[in-house]
Amino acid sequence: MTTPDLPGAVQQFVDAINSADTDAFVAAFTEDGFVDDWGRVLRGHDGVRSWAGSDAIGAGARMTVLSASVDGSTVRIHFDWRSDVFNGESDGIFELDGDRIAGFTIPPVH
Repeated sequence: MTTPDLPGAVQQFVDAINSADTDAFVAAFTEDGFVDDWGRVLRGHDGVRSWAGSDAIGAGARMTVLSASVDGSTVRIHFDWRSDVFNGESDGIFELDGDRIAGFTIPPVH
């Protein structure tokens, strides 16, 4: 399978998760960036680091982007996730601010 072309900050996000590099993960975000995981919103570098520790890197996560589309500063992905917390496919929406992530949202499945 070919990995979709992703903007640099999104690729950094994925690479940081898969290499368990929390500092690189946090650095992909703006200082006031956020993660919104099914309505649980964690803001700023401390919040992003907290989510990485509880739900991503700290949970042994592996992320594979299955498809991606870019529309201006919005990047939508469909991905496979394997971790101690969740296993399965999901969608994600990134809002970019220049070369950093302003927000990453995992919308609830309906």
